[in-house]
Amino acid sequence: MDEEYDVIVLGTGLKECILSGLLSVDGLKVLHMDKNDYYGGESCSLNLNQLWRRFRGNDQPTEQLGASREYNVDMIPKFMMANGTLVRVLIHANVTKYLNFKAVDGSFVYNKGKIYKVPASDVEALKSPLMGLFEKRRARKFFIFVQEFEENNPKTHEGMNLDTITARELIAKYELEDDTIDFIGHALALHSNDSYLDQPAMDFVKRMKLYAESLAHFQAGSPYIYPLYGLGELPQAFARLSAVYGGTYMLNKPQCRFSILQVEFGADGKVIGVTSEGETAKCKKVVCDPTYLPDKVHKVGKVARAICIMSHPIPDTNESHSAQVILPQKQLGRKSDMYLFCCSYAHNVAPKGKYIAFVTAEAETGNPEVELKPGVDLLGPIDEIFYETYDTFLPTNDNDADNCYISKSYDATTHFESTVTDVLAMYTKITGKVLNLSVDLSSASAGAEE
Repeated sequence: MDEEYDVIVLGTGLKECILSGLLSVDGLKVLHMDKNDYYGGESCSLNLNQLWRRFRGNDQPTEQLGASREYNVDMIPKFMMANGTLVRVLIHANVTKYLNFKAVDGSFVYNKGKIYKVPASDVEALKSPLMGLFEKRRARKFFIFVQEFEENNPKTHEGMNLDTITARELIAKYELEDDTIDFIGHALALHSNDSYLDQPAMDFVKRMKLYAESLAHFQAGSPYIYPLYGLGELPQAFARLSAVYGGTYMLNKPQCRFSILQVEFGADGKVIGVTSEGETAKCKKVVCDPTYLPDKVHKVGKVARAICIMSHPIPDTNESHSAQVILPQKQLGRKSDMYLFCCSYAHNVAPKGKYIAFVTAEAETGNPEVELKPGVDLLGPIDEIFYETYDTFLPTNDNDADNCYISKSYDATTHFESTVTDVLAMYTKITGKVLNLSVDLSSASAGAEE
């Protein structure tokens, strides 16, 4: 332990494992420590016994639910955009060889009490029951503009500068109705609230293009993919990558609980090492999740979630074995969206005939059962349900002053785009480099099933 490292990483959550892998590939000497005896931290996958122990205080689930080992219940359930940033990171780091993916069956949106398939192209817009005849024509024109838009080709901009006009101004040009704006902004561009409307339109259009390109990637019912056996495979894949490039791992360090583990600082306020069991590993930088340096973060909110075990798919989702349903904030009178996530035995996360569904939202009250009811009510009969809330934190420290790099807490969204944005920003702060994600996405297709 008495060695010097370039970086010590505390916690094996997905963000920390991605950074550990990328930094090891860059040639940095990395030590990775975790208080748990398993990978994943907050983003771990639990079998049925572990799930029962966490929420019910014992490990004796009912026999009707099937074998414990056949469950892989993700604690931070998120789908991956087929053309999205996380997939590009996986290919860049060459960890797709450790993983198998399967396309997600369906992408849906909640509107006026019903669930609808998300239309993502001009052709689908014309078929969608979400809109009336004249609105379909207006939406089709807007979709065509987005599909043909190229940032570096002014001929496709229709005389508009998307870096200066807002999303609201762009949408107004096409005279779209509020309900149409709702599903485009939240279910296609994946904004979690309506603040995007007053931001430059460029990001809004790029997000819509990403959705459409991801949807076309597998010609499946959604733009999303998901690892077989759940997300717990992702941290392990990056851990293997780090080990291949010389990273050192120390799991099951009970002394790593932040009340006992000591991050050491020099007289100038910069980190100089980490002490555990009386030994100090010296380092230049520390990377960790918020639980390891609680005095350098502040609480910004809570996420409420319901974890459900069911014997059927979510109703009105075309019998999808895996699906996302977005409930836009306006539809529920909320400040932010609510999300339904469903996976099943088709992705090897439950025994045959069983489905795992999550309802998640940024908590706006202290009562998750009442707050999540609009989403839970859409699920139909439920075999078992568990409720939980967790606090979310943002770092408050100055990276240059202390050389500590703390990840943000996971948000309520059921996709990975915001998560990976945080990882890439941290990577740039740590290394001073921007990760080159110009990769051949066909290698992701090779490891994915439709």
